[in-house]
Parts: sequence; C-alpha cells; structure tokens
Amino acid sequence: MSTLLGPGGEAISSTPNTAATDAPSGDVIETTTQTFARDVLEASRDMVVLVDFWAPWCGPCKQLAPVLEKTVKAFAGSVRLVKMNIDDHPEIAGQLGIRSIPAVIAFRQGQPMDGFMGAQTEQQIRTFIERVAGPATDGVAELLAEADQARAAGAHEQAMMLYGEVLQRDQENVQAIAGLGMVSIEAGNLEGAKEMFGSLPEPMKKEPPIQALEAAIRLAEQGATLGEAAQLEAAVAADPNDFQARFDYAVALAAEGDRKAAVDQLVEIMRRDREWNEGAAQKELINFFDAWGPADPATAAGRRKMASILFA
Repeated sequence: MSTLLGPGGEAISSTPNTAATDAPSGDVIETTTQTFARDVLEASRDMVVLVDFWAPWCGPCKQLAPVLEKTVKAFAGSVRLVKMNIDDHPEIAGQLGIRSIPAVIAFRQGQPMDGFMGAQTEQQIRTFIERVAGPATDGVAELLAEADQARAAGAHEQAMMLYGEVLQRDQENVQAIAGLGMVSIEAGNLEGAKEMFGSLPEPMKKEPPIQALEAAIRLAEQGATLGEAAQLEAAVAADPNDFQARFDYAVALAAEGDRKAAVDQLVEIMRRDREWNEGAAQKELINFFDAWGPADPATAAGRRKMASILFA
C-alpha cells in the first residue's frame, strides 16, 4: 500500500482496483493526482517508472523533456516515463519534498527509489536509467537489494560485505558506495563515513545517493553536538511549547536512530505552529528525508504525516 495522499487527504493505494479502467499503454504518458496510483504505483510492479515533475513555465524542463523521452524509448518498453504537471497537480510533488524542477523520481515495486533534479545530458540520463533498471545479469541488482535489506535489519557486517561485493564487480557503483557510508554512520563510525565521502571525486558527489550520504553525515554531526536525547526529552516535557527544545530533541532522536520518534516531534511542532522559525520543522523533516532516502519506511511515513498537516 502506498503512503501518498490525494488532494482531499485520501490515501492513494498501489493495490490494483478492479473497477478502474485499464492503464494506458506506451513508453511516455501524462498522469494526474487521481490516476497516479494506476499509472505509477501499480505500473511499477512490472517495470521501472520514471516520473517527470515539470511545469509549462520551466525552461530547464523543456530542455530535459525531449532528451528524457528519447532515452526512455531506447529501453524498448522496460521503462515507462510518466509526466506530471505540478501546476495542475502539485500534491504528489509536495509530499515527496520536491523543491525545484525538473525533478525525475524512479519508482519500483510501488516505492520511490532514486532520482535526479535539473537538466541532464543523454548519457547522464542513460547512466541513471541503467542504474535503476539495467540488466541484472551480473547480479549487482540482487546484491544491492540484499545489502539494503541487511542494512534495514541492522545487520551491519552483512550489509558491508554485500556492498563490498557489489564494488568488486562495479567499483564506481554509487549506490553501494553510499550504502557503505550509511552503514558506517549507523554502526557509530561517523568519522569513517566522513573520510569515505571526502575521498570521492567531485562529480560523484553530485549523484543522488552520495548527496543523501552527505545529508546523513550532516545530520549525524548535528545530533552529536546536542547530547543524548533523554536529556532533551526532559526539557520538552517541562514545556511542550519550547519548540527549540523539541526541535533539538528530534535531531538527537534521529542521530540515535529513532527515526519514527524524530519525525513525530517535528510533526508536532508543525501541528502547533507551522511557521515557527520560518518553517524550520518542515525544512528539517525534508533534510531527514534526504538523508534517509526515498525508499526508507521512515521517509514514506514521515511524508504522509507531513502531508496530513500541510493539506489538512
């Protein structure tokens, strides 16, 4: 079941609806908030679906569109491009934390998995698509999936071994590199993650998985300066409207790995005062999502909770 919401706050399900009309065919289609579940979430069960968030006034969007469409068509039906005009349908983009366009998000198995922003060359787009939907004859895709599962389960040593095996087969695989860095942070080795990030070539640092690693490093550093979450919890209990204390508590919780509780604290600030400190709670939530990645359950749940406040 997807965690995205419709314009009225209703859940957009990725469960097939037998009463719905058949999904449109073709490599490139347009979608709306109402047809997003069918065109993207359900379709991504069978293929990778790229969603191009654009607007008529956006110059870079016009530059990207023909190159993106040409590249997708070259994959002969294994990838679908779905275009979404955010002027007419802003809800989904807002829930995904998209702050600039053009933005392209790849969906697989009903979940957002990767993406990029801004105009790209044909080769950059091809490389991106091959990374998210390319042939898995070398077993890299399967190894990455296993590594991600091990990391999610807290099996740090197994995850590092699997990411390492991916890098033996593809030494520039940015998902595996970012995965190793994320595991290092989660295992308490922040300095190791920082050293890894610092050693990467500058062009690689612009790749979305590596940018997520950089965001996770910043978040961990921020949390390290605040002390233990238990100390900050007392300040929040003493004054529930001490938003700075609640904000710091959320950051500390995130640094300690309690993502659900961290999200809940920031959402509570938004519920009480969305405009506090120029919307700092919402901005920090989006920083969390950037650090955790679009496929993390905490990101999906957090976006749903954030949307419930924004679209109430």
